[in-house]
Amino acid sequence: MSDTALPARKGRISFLLGLADLQRGDRAPLARAVIVLLAVLTCLVVLGSLAIGPISIPVLELLPHVPSYFAGAGEGVPQGVSPRDWIVLMDIRLPRVTLGALIGAALAVSGAVMQGLFRNPLADPGIVGVSAGAGLGAAAFIVLGNTVLAPVMALLGIYAVPLAAFAGGLVTTLLLYRIGTRGGITSVATLLLAGIALGALTGAMTGLLVYVADDQELRDLQFWGLGSLAGSNWQKVASAAPIILTMLVCVPFLARGLNGLTLGEAAASHIGIKVQRLKNLSILLVAAATGASVAVSGGIGFVGIVVPHLLRLTIGPDHRYMLPAAALLGACLLIAADTLARTIVAPAEMPIGIITAFAGAPFFLWILLRKRGLTGL
Repeated sequence: MSDTALPARKGRISFLLGLADLQRGDRAPLARAVIVLLAVLTCLVVLGSLAIGPISIPVLELLPHVPSYFAGAGEGVPQGVSPRDWIVLMDIRLPRVTLGALIGAALAVSGAVMQGLFRNPLADPGIVGVSAGAGLGAAAFIVLGNTVLAPVMALLGIYAVPLAAFAGGLVTTLLLYRIGTRGGITSVATLLLAGIALGALTGAMTGLLVYVADDQELRDLQFWGLGSLAGSNWQKVASAAPIILTMLVCVPFLARGLNGLTLGEAAASHIGIKVQRLKNLSILLVAAATGASVAVSGGIGFVGIVVPHLLRLTIGPDHRYMLPAAALLGACLLIAADTLARTIVAPAEMPIGIITAFAGAPFFLWILLRKRGLTGL
């Protein structure tokens, strides 16, 4: 072996060893234990959310009959079960909890992927422009659905606003990606700056729609913008679940690449990680899952920031453990927040975005202070 090749090989080996140390970590046993605890906690939160509400129902007695409902034998009420309890469980609470779990997992995992991709703990799914674009799409149909967009509204019916939100998020993301990519290489810094600019532009366009909206449309816009799981049904679950589940299945395969990016793009490329493909897949999966989530629930903030950062402090930065843990904790937190939102002012219902903002905003400020070394203030 030549003298010039030896340093290069030693450098490559050192990069590989550094990556292996990151993936192995000292907190791997703790991370596995935390994932198990989160799985148990999520099950308990799901059971509690199904049971709690204006009408208390015996969830443990009803759950054994649920498989027959999905197997096609659930046309009627099972024998020996209260019709009221069965309707509350299967038509109201179970689809709502299912949708909440999917959205919470999608937002939290998307935040973990974005923070790993941008190597910044303050990144969240909104940084790729999905939330702003989705908000513009929804606002357009809420305000113009009875006038300019009336034919499309009549064609799509109740699915018009969710589909418009998804389309708006997708178009914004594609535009952002086009701006940030030159010569087949995507610049993360350009994506960040372009995302801020497109967010401001779509926000201005949404503000224009708010300016021309009437009182009822303003209320609809405000309620949608704050986020809510009210009106959840199996149709909404069926529309969002395939996209979100695809993302949740695919992102674990990005864990090695995201771990490698902690060494820097050049080092990650040097040890064999296809950085550009990693960026492409990450942005596509985050855009699809976040767009689907925003489309059926409206704007729900801070989940994508709080959950990954909290887990990073607890179990470390290894994405092999962080991604599944983020899915569980995100689902758990959003279900708990939704349960609080629909019970704290019962029989009315508070938008879930208010709950997540009250919990997430102080935590976000704490992250900023911690980064500046001011947590002692």
